[in-house]
Amino acid sequence: MTQWDKTGLSLFVPRMLLFAYLGYRITEYGKGDDIMANVLYVRANPKSEEHSNSSQLANFFISEYQKHNPDDTIDKLDLYTADIPFLDVDVFSAWGKFASNDELTAVEREKAERMDKLTNQFLEADKVIFAYPFWNLSLPPMLKAYIDTICINGKTFHYTEDGPEGLVPDKPFLLIETRGGFYSEGPAAELEHSQSYIQGVTRFIGIQNQHAVIAEGLDVDEATRNASLEKAREKLAELARNF
Repeated sequence: MTQWDKTGLSLFVPRMLLFAYLGYRITEYGKGDDIMANVLYVRANPKSEEHSNSSQLANFFISEYQKHNPDDTIDKLDLYTADIPFLDVDVFSAWGKFASNDELTAVEREKAERMDKLTNQFLEADKVIFAYPFWNLSLPPMLKAYIDTICINGKTFHYTEDGPEGLVPDKPFLLIETRGGFYSEGPAAELEHSQSYIQGVTRFIGIQNQHAVIAEGLDVDEATRNASLEKAREKLAELARNF
């Protein structure tokens, strides 16, 4: 086990025990025989829709998608307006209190229940869309907080003798990311820590059916920006046919 495993993902062990303590049961999620699909759209940008390139691309995709799937439902989760708990002192205290059989405070219980609700929402979705900007070589902090919420040892992944194994049934996953510069290739490629992280962690929990549409160079000049956004829309329109 690496040092990161010891100090990172292994922290989710007491979280899973805590959810069991709170009365939650582990359920196997996945799309059944229903024709209609539930699409979870996770928006991670504090800017308004009209000032967010990633949100505009996501809205374009959803509009195109609904032309081909008019009966599907779109469940939007705006991470900058929703209540997304952080891994803070209350959460760690709750885990510790459960281990010692002590009573949780109201705040600790509230945060634990909120985290479990968000995880269930993610699990129950048949398809998932993440849309966000590339900030400071990485991703928005609220998206990282959301990832921390849905990574639960025993619920979305577990450890085996052969290593970690994802527990989330495979489902279509679309990542829409906008960048001011160019980071897919060239000298700055090694500085990209957003798409690689998101795709890595979602594969870690079991999602292999992945798609990514990246609009780059949006801050270079007007011509580059327009060409990049148009190329992204073309890719999204094509993907919407079979997502």
